[in-house]
Amino acid sequence: MTSLEDAVVARIKKAGETYEILVDAEQAYKYKAGDQVDLSDVLASEFVFKDAAKADKAAEENIQKFFQTTEITEIAKIILEKGEIQLTAEKKKQMLEAKRKQVVATIARNAINPQTKTPHPPERISKAMDEAKVHIELNKSAKEQVEAVMKAIRPIIPIKFETVQLAVKIPGMHAGKLYHMLREYGSVKKEEWKGENQYVVMEMPGGLQDEFYSQLNNRCHGEAEVKKID
Repeated sequence: MTSLEDAVVARIKKAGETYEILVDAEQAYKYKAGDQVDLSDVLASEFVFKDAAKADKAAEENIQKFFQTTEITEIAKIILEKGEIQLTAEKKKQMLEAKRKQVVATIARNAINPQTKTPHPPERISKAMDEAKVHIELNKSAKEQVEAVMKAIRPIIPIKFETVQLAVKIPGMHAGKLYHMLREYGSVKKEEWKGENQYVVMEMPGGLQDEFYSQLNNRCHGEAEVKKID
């Protein structure tokens, strides 16, 4: 449960009545966006208020009549789904910037420049979003907004989602320490040993190529070999 100092008000109004709860703003918006969020992480208080700023609690009989329950988690679901979350301008700005960075990171991780077959740096994607005047929404997850952002920036930079297949030759002395790393970057389609070397065919998002090459070289001291499979 978040602290009261960091909490914001979520409110629902109907037929002249107002009911409020105190919530963690970021967790509340994740819940509204459909993410799997435990309501205990959303709520900052177990009370329902008529006016949270005055600590004026709502009467239990009125809560029951309005929500058909007095269970705080059920009430929170109704308020979050049908009500509104009150944010300061500064908090809203911070959350929008964080959501924007998530969108940029998702695109940079999965997309490439189809002309060069190489990833776009996050800075280039962010600049294209500025030029396209992309609007980020708090009520939607970053994943939900990626397709619309891609459509908006395609007239500005050549970009598309693509997976790549790589053939990797790993000296046997390094194979063990690369087991988990390979699977963090993509899916291993085939692996076999020939002599003292391990040969792996793997598939990964195109945007991860440069990072993968760098990590592989660091861990193998430049002794691994990689070829792209067309």
